[in-house]
Amino acid sequence: MIDAIKSLFAQPQLRRFVVTMRVPLVIVALLLLLPFVRREWLLVGFVVSMIGEAIQLWCFASLDKNSDLAARGPYTMVRNPMYLGRFFIIAGFLLVLGQPWLLLPYTIVYWLYMDSRVSREEALLRKLFGESYERYCAQVRRFVPGRPLPGQPVAFWSWKLFRQNHAGLNLALTLAAWAALAAWVVLRPA
Repeated sequence: MIDAIKSLFAQPQLRRFVVTMRVPLVIVALLLLLPFVRREWLLVGFVVSMIGEAIQLWCFASLDKNSDLAARGPYTMVRNPMYLGRFFIIAGFLLVLGQPWLLLPYTIVYWLYMDSRVSREEALLRKLFGESYERYCAQVRRFVPGRPLPGQPVAFWSWKLFRQNHAGLNLALTLAAWAALAAWVVLRPA
């Protein structure tokens, strides 16, 4: 069963579709979930989501994609911090439904998706960076943060990389989604 799910996530056509349609898919998902949003969970969901957004922004400000091996900032503690941040962004949106149990199936599906995606990325990074990437993998965990990699700057932030990776747009879209959600909660009839 797990292999079948991972196989589904490895389909190039599905991946292309999701990447191409991610913004409309998010909008449709938000519209479908609006009737189920619980006002009392709005602040909790927002905070969880913004923790994820902060992690993701730090990643954007630390990553020079495919140019050098990112072993600074959050990448000193975990190899895939951006996906960890994205996990929390989405988890925050799920929390507004007032059904915390949804986090369990979400976590399982997200892990299966990320495991498949990261496996493909790691194969590419091994080709790009060779032995230095192997050493990095031996010292830094794949998904769960650990102690920082010795000799690498944890407190790293590059505005150039932040702009290059379109972090501002990512933040703006996340905040716009939360603003729309908050407006719906405040303006809808009780």
